[in-house]
Amino acid sequence: LNTAVSYDQMKEEGDDANKVDKWIVATGVTPRDPKIPGMDHPNVLSYIDVLKHDKPVGERVAIIGAGGIGFDVAEFLLHHEGTDRTHKDVSVSHFWEEWGVDPAQAHRGGLTAPDTHPTRPRRQIHLMQRKKGKVGAGLGRTTGWIHRATLKMGDVDMINGASYDRIDENGNLHYTRDGKQHVLEVDNIVLCAGQVPYRELNDRAAGSELSQKVYTIGGAYEAGELDAKRAIDMGTRLALRIHEEGVVPGKHKFQSPKSSEESLFQFIRKLM
Repeated sequence: LNTAVSYDQMKEEGDDANKVDKWIVATGVTPRDPKIPGMDHPNVLSYIDVLKHDKPVGERVAIIGAGGIGFDVAEFLLHHEGTDRTHKDVSVSHFWEEWGVDPAQAHRGGLTAPDTHPTRPRRQIHLMQRKKGKVGAGLGRTTGWIHRATLKMGDVDMINGASYDRIDENGNLHYTRDGKQHVLEVDNIVLCAGQVPYRELNDRAAGSELSQKVYTIGGAYEAGELDAKRAIDMGTRLALRIHEEGVVPGKHKFQSPKSSEESLFQFIRKLM
């Protein structure tokens, strides 16, 4: 753990008497560069800076990218004040009030009108995306509505169809929407514009003597719409078949055959 592996180390291990026959590379993803002029301003942070490195974030925030990461960061910033909350900070009664749950069953269906503003949001947040459709449309079917409802209760401003023009010398975001230019005066801009595969080891191995020994999986293989389920599935299926002669890099992704239910579901989706 906590050890960076280089291509040279991999090559050396392959030359050793107790050589490594095959490498599985699961190095994950790295944030996508949205290439916005001025994004080298010190007020611009990546989601890694916020969630992993605890960089301070001001009270006015623009989040670029409204996928799963953008929603997670927005929810995190709504109430985060520099320290992580524990189970002792969570109130069951507060949860009931926030979501309109009546534990006494005094109201029909055990529901009351939810308290949509139980606590004042810690920050003023603008969640932005380039697509013109519904913000958060690509979230999970069973949990997406929860994330959208939580941000709505936190008065998060959701902006779709935005074209990011530049970030000025004061760290403010200039964008165009419906042909009109706007300026968001913010303290920080957080980049959540997706991910790309982190393939340094894979790329170094390509064309070398390790090219037929390195199997890249998970986000390092394909970052688009990545989730843990898909990454684990790919790793598990490879582990079960990596000993087979025909399983070589480039032909190491396996999927179970589509069920009739899945085929029907995809057909219905096309009609909607």
